[in-house]
Amino acid sequence: MADYFYPALTMNILVVLSAWCLAKPTRPAATALVSVAVVWVFANGPLEGGVLWSLSPEHGLTVSDLLSVAAVAIAVSAWRRTHNARPVPG
Repeated sequence: MADYFYPALTMNILVVLSAWCLAKPTRPAATALVSVAVVWVFANGPLEGGVLWSLSPEHGLTVSDLLSVAAVAIAVSAWRRTHNARPVPG
């Protein structure tokens, strides 16, 4: 049971930060989301799922790694929306 607690907690934080970036895109939210997405790649061990692409016998791209890809895409979108929303001085 304890083996699943921290990966599940990390996944929940990833989902909450993704929702935050989608609802109110800010640069701090995007930065936090990318940070947790990187942590997720290392913390998702017990929740990994099937291997989609094998890099070596010990390493590969798993189903849960795609959550990090989606999170980074959301963060990039939020970053761009906040950049485009800023008024241009002039």
